[in-house]
Amino acid sequence: MLKPVDPGPQEAERPVGELVSELIDEGKAYARAEIALAKTIATAKARALALPAGLFAAAFIFALAAVTALAVGVVLGLTKFIGPLAAGFIGLLIFAAIAGLLGRYAVERLNREL
Repeated sequence: MLKPVDPGPQEAERPVGELVSELIDEGKAYARAEIALAKTIATAKARALALPAGLFAAAFIFALAAVTALAVGVVLGLTKFIGPLAAGFIGLLIFAAIAGLLGRYAVERLNREL
């Protein structure tokens, strides 16, 4: 007859406290790794968006300059007919009306979306 194979010396069971402590340490290490990954992803996205954001800001400043030039042109054009003070007031009314209409349209669209 064959003898059963001796599996060798059995590893002693580790105490529950030691296992729990190891589990907590590994959990902390995992959490730190996840936080480091999230920080790295956020930093990469921020760096990728830095140049487009700067270009958008420059485009916005040039758009404001263009609108200002248009307003000055309207006022100078009206000055020939009604004088500088009245031309400034009429220009104010024109551009305030445009701003009001655009704002009203924006509020209506926002209410429709919500």
